[in-house]
Amino acid sequence: MQELIQKAQVLLEALPYIREFAGKVVVIKYGGHAMIDENLKRKFALDVVLLKYIGLNPVIVHGGGPQINEMLDKLQIQSSFVDGMRVTDEPTMDVVEMVLVGRVNKEIVNLIQVNGGRAVGLSGKDGGLIRARKLYMHRRPDGDLPPAMEGPVPRGPGMGQERPPEIIDIGAVGEVEAINPRVIETLDQGGFIPVIAPVGVGDNGETYNINADLVAGKVAGALAAEKLVLLTDVAGILDKDGQLLSTLRKGEIPGLIDRGVIRGGMIPKVQCALEALEDGVQKVHIIDGRLEHAVLLEIFTRGGVGTEILE
Repeated sequence: MQELIQKAQVLLEALPYIREFAGKVVVIKYGGHAMIDENLKRKFALDVVLLKYIGLNPVIVHGGGPQINEMLDKLQIQSSFVDGMRVTDEPTMDVVEMVLVGRVNKEIVNLIQVNGGRAVGLSGKDGGLIRARKLYMHRRPDGDLPPAMEGPVPRGPGMGQERPPEIIDIGAVGEVEAINPRVIETLDQGGFIPVIAPVGVGDNGETYNINADLVAGKVAGALAAEKLVLLTDVAGILDKDGQLLSTLRKGEIPGLIDRGVIRGGMIPKVQCALEALEDGVQKVHIIDGRLEHAVLLEIFTRGGVGTEILE
């Protein structure tokens, strides 16, 4: 009997959050180990289905790097990277689109439907969802490679007054120029769960491979989402002693980066979080997708299980 009472208490703890977030949009970037482990895949699908049934509007944006690598290896197509960005020539782009849109996206849709939900798969080409432009990398004259940038080459301190930065063309890699939210909103209103592959389209019909975190952040901003949830393979943002930082204000982020507390692959995720907050998203959560039901535990419990970033 005590076990049953504890279950009731868990439901009651979730009630205020269910009431608060009913009708709100939650954008979830699905990637990492949670996309590979069969048990975690099923638990993730159940979480998403439950969110929809209790009145939230989940929107999924997924990655697929391991699956792309696997197919490129089978086809004996060599991959190269610049500062972690895959150089995407035409044959590679064909594989990326085939794997993300034709395989991974449909697998996620099927997984949600098998577990009781209704999902529709999309790429950025559907309904003009993701308008993209080509992304370039700029290398400073001293050899350092700053974050990827697009547009006119900047001049000024640190960028070289006499020698302009080297522009590195990494192929069909893009960044989001605009999101058209109408197709997502239509699916939400119809009771469907949108599942989005991070492939965008240029003004002249060009196809671009885009980082899934960046797409998720821009989608969340365009939808004025209540939450953006980024699934990772770490517990969240850790302090210098390796302890989880459960809550951060966006103003604390630059100092943590300068001190090396936030580093490596966490930096682009945090930058994505800051941009989403600037675009009107209420909170961003960076959580460990290796934990069963991580999405539910983060949204519907007092302490959560990862790091929340807010204004």
